[in-house]
Amino acid sequence: MAPFTTLAEFREVLAAAPGSDQFARDQAEARNERLTKPLRALGRLDDLAIWMAGWQRTPKPTVDRPQIAIFAGNHGVTTARAVSAYPAEVTEQMVLNFQAGGAAINQIARSVGARLTVHAIDLHRPTADFTQGPAMTEEECVSALQIGWKAVEDGTDLFVAGEMGIGNTTAAAAIATALFGGSPCDWVGRGTGVDESGLLRKVEAVEAGLAVNPGARTNALEALRCLGGREIAAMAGSIARARVDSIPVILDGFICTAAAAVLARAVPGALDHVQAGHQSAEAAHRNMLLRLELDPLLTLGMRLGEGSGAAVAISVVRAAVACQSGMASFDEAGVTG
Repeated sequence: MAPFTTLAEFREVLAAAPGSDQFARDQAEARNERLTKPLRALGRLDDLAIWMAGWQRTPKPTVDRPQIAIFAGNHGVTTARAVSAYPAEVTEQMVLNFQAGGAAINQIARSVGARLTVHAIDLHRPTADFTQGPAMTEEECVSALQIGWKAVEDGTDLFVAGEMGIGNTTAAAAIATALFGGSPCDWVGRGTGVDESGLLRKVEAVEAGLAVNPGARTNALEALRCLGGREIAAMAGSIARARVDSIPVILDGFICTAAAAVLARAVPGALDHVQAGHQSAEAAHRNMLLRLELDPLLTLGMRLGEGSGAAVAISVVRAAVACQSGMASFDEAGVTG
């Protein structure tokens, strides 16, 4: 059972989440200084290892049970405003592809040794068109948050949330505009590859959504409810669950980062357990990472979604903890330090 039944309770649970273990970080730092290498010679890998140590509460962190959870949902704005190059039914078709093992994320998950779970959320019942009013009722939003919360499996030691939802770059752009301000033009991108007229329709949809949902600009969880989708809320729920359980998280691209940004704006420090896996090719993603003060591990020009960029970054984190936990110290190796 998720320990919340309202958005207010969800925020309270997130605000009460424990922080990183400073003692374990200090131990990891001390161990790192004695490993058989020049001090900080592994650069960002050293930093990652110590960060992992704090959240796993051990100076020798591991990545033995990474999990990738994909959440899928459909959006009323997709059909109502023609904001995507693909029809809404592609969401369900891609879910079937995930389940059959045929998508890019299946191959990447297999290559990095991660468990992949797929969570389709009411695909035959899209959210409401947010240009006409809130995308979700509070009950619907809480239900999606709970699905994400419950999706994080026991024993997971590194978590990635991915998504599938035709039209969800429009929802993410609307959330970003509500949370960070500026013009919709600053946040709207081509997503699945819309042309100039499609790009204009996306901008107009975000403008309309913000106009009819004024509370989204002043309350982060209202931004999620009014402008988001079930899969975006589920990602937020899963990232929050990981925070409460002290599980490190690697963020994927623009849509996943928008879900995480809701948490950051709702509760300061809510993303202390998060690293940005990559910077996607979606233009506004870099700006969002800058606003959240997250430095991406990779920049590969990816814009697929599905958790794919974050999944590739699992290998980077694996390398970091392998060096931290497996290398010999100067004393152990008989090397003069």
